[in-house]
Amino acid sequence: MKNFFEDINVHYKPAEKNYWTGRQSNSELKPQYWHELIELVNLNEKETNTNIGIIGYSCDEGVKRNQGRIGAKEAPNFIRQHLAKLPIHFDSNHITDFGNLICINNDMEACQKALSKTVSHLISNNTLTMVLGGGHDIAYGHFMGIKEALKNKQKNKIGIINFDAHFDLRPIDESPNSGTPFNQIISESKTTNQPVGYFVIGIQQQSNTKELFSIAKENDVDYVSNFKCTISKKHIKILKKQLQSFIEQNDYLYISIDMDGFSSAYAPGVSAPSTLGFSPHFFFLILEFILKSNKVISCDIAEINPTLDIDNQTSKLASKIVDFIVCRI
Repeated sequence: MKNFFEDINVHYKPAEKNYWTGRQSNSELKPQYWHELIELVNLNEKETNTNIGIIGYSCDEGVKRNQGRIGAKEAPNFIRQHLAKLPIHFDSNHITDFGNLICINNDMEACQKALSKTVSHLISNNTLTMVLGGGHDIAYGHFMGIKEALKNKQKNKIGIINFDAHFDLRPIDESPNSGTPFNQIISESKTTNQPVGYFVIGIQQQSNTKELFSIAKENDVDYVSNFKCTISKKHIKILKKQLQSFIEQNDYLYISIDMDGFSSAYAPGVSAPSTLGFSPHFFFLILEFILKSNKVISCDIAEINPTLDIDNQTSKLASKIVDFIVCRI
């Protein structure tokens, strides 16, 4: 048996059927629920051949380093359990679960490296990748995988759209963490002369220091404050115009969704909940607009903490986000 993650200090756990269970459909019908359609694949045993690939990033070392409340490493399997029970409303997509990358010995960097390799492999095989985190340090490994997969493309400028209350642009002090990924991405892109676009939706002033706003300005980061993330026709029209300009400037889009961008009324199970976040109604309106660009190449969901959730509201919302994306790809 090959070892897909040879020489990488990470534990790989292939997809498991016990997370994909639910109501059984009438045998005379086609599959009606996600758990009946999903294919489970071990990266060490089978080559990839799928439209959409799910991979879990079971790591909250970055959250711990960032002085957050740990527990995000449990989220990928919680999302799967709720996704499994959702009804199918798509016809042509072939969806595969490739299991989890599990951080060991506090080695977040190795887990990011393993994620980068997986994402690059899947995208190179024409698979839209859906990564389930984990802390928002997921973004660094995820982006590096996208970048590697596109390196030989003539047009390969990547635009990142991040739904988040935080910029996550902190400079690295002692070591990277869940608050530094987009600073790392932008800094490294400058050194390699490969510019990257970064647009954040949902920024909260109370959740970001003056230094972070300064870093955002210095790096031409586009952002929209949480108070403008409403479903008013005026705010939606303005945001769509801003996004359209951003989309046109980039060849591919990577969507990152930090669940603490939502109001805690809808997503209480996060390390840093806030009542001032946006609503699912607003989010799905904007997400659909972005997906219609046909430039989205990969997505992730970060910062769910099941140990802090209420009636699994946050994991259930995340599962519906995955379903929404799949139905519109």
